[in-house]
Amino acid sequence: MEETNRVFRRKIYDEMLRWKQSQDGKTALLIKGARRVGKSTIAEQFARNEYESHIIVDFADAPDEVWEAVNHISNRDEFFMRLQFIYGVKLLERRSVIIFDEIQKCPEARQAIKYLVKDRRYDYIETGSLLSIKKNVQNIVIPSEETRITMRPMDYEEFRWALDDAATVPLLQSAFEAFRPLGEAVNRKLLRDLRLYMLVGGMPQAVNTYIETNNLADVDNTKRGIIELYIDDFQKIDPSGKVSRLFSAIPSQLSKNASRYQVTSVLGRSEDKDKMAELLNDLEDSLTVNFAHHTDDPNVGMPLHADYRQYKLYVGDTGLFITLAFWDKTVTENVIYQKLLSDKLSADLGYVYENLVAQMLTAVGNRLFYHTWPTENGKHNYEIDFILSRGNKICPIEVKSSSYKTHASLDAFKVKYSNRILRSYLVYTKDLARDKDVVCLPAYMTMFL
Repeated sequence: MEETNRVFRRKIYDEMLRWKQSQDGKTALLIKGARRVGKSTIAEQFARNEYESHIIVDFADAPDEVWEAVNHISNRDEFFMRLQFIYGVKLLERRSVIIFDEIQKCPEARQAIKYLVKDRRYDYIETGSLLSIKKNVQNIVIPSEETRITMRPMDYEEFRWALDDAATVPLLQSAFEAFRPLGEAVNRKLLRDLRLYMLVGGMPQAVNTYIETNNLADVDNTKRGIIELYIDDFQKIDPSGKVSRLFSAIPSQLSKNASRYQVTSVLGRSEDKDKMAELLNDLEDSLTVNFAHHTDDPNVGMPLHADYRQYKLYVGDTGLFITLAFWDKTVTENVIYQKLLSDKLSADLGYVYENLVAQMLTAVGNRLFYHTWPTENGKHNYEIDFILSRGNKICPIEVKSSSYKTHASLDAFKVKYSNRILRSYLVYTKDLARDKDVVCLPAYMTMFL
């Protein structure tokens, strides 16, 4: 069955509109994000809707004439004339936009943005992977005339929109704000919906496959293709394969329930610290992962007290995480698919929910921090999975993949830091409730924190 390439409604469109209205051509817009999150699609949709004409220069597949035109980019009249002939499009002053797709493939065009923007005839949108951009700009002057925005996988509300459901998330927000439990039957239905999001994920291509086929095996194959693309990209910037191994090991590292990502268990003990820092920066710049850093002093201004040598890694998209966790299995053998669908996810697979919560918190603009400290007998660690800063207080979050309301780490944290806490949250799989002063939050409401 041949798939249709749908154009999904994305929240980043509103950010793009604000850029167009506020900047009025004074800056170019750079949309950065991991491969396959939909950057090119949203740029083209925006151009069609908001301008009278547009040209898309795809540097990943540009004809020879385009590269020849780039050689004349310092002569704006010549460059614009050539582009119009090549693409058969008439550009209109202050009413047209030129999209430089995969801008990292053409550093000369990126450098010329300063002068193209100054020219003021047209608007400019650039798209690219930050990782590739960084590796291809070492010998050029980075333009300051850029407004940069980040595109991530589809969040849960965008996923519901894709399934023609615009009602659920606003209703959930109303229930959250009024602290109104929904009842167990409704909660079970909402959790089934969330589990589907966990399985499919938020990569537009995977969502499109699900809508077209309603078959999770097909969806899994699509996700495998995306992961292979990421691994190929990692290999290009790091032929040693170390970045690929760091990425691929994320599920196994989380499943160990350790208090940090243990690089030595993945790469061995011989890594140079400076080289390791560079590899981790490359991984972070790829925007395929979400870092959570340990905060030694959980308080407002957590970045000031973050230990950047101690961190956890999450896959940026939970759908990709599930495929990566069982990379050596076919979808029919993937126990997470089976158990998530039947709501029988065991405690040892709770790290799937932890990855989901990391994704949902990141999607609404939170930086991720966590905190660990030894128990009274020193044999184990307490751990707060995520800590959010709100005003002059903090909100600790403990994540469980079950319906149990036990929260030993939260209780110990409250004793230790009671004067710093605004509100404590247990994210779990039952209905909205309170357990004394702990808010027990169903996982699908994480987006409102």
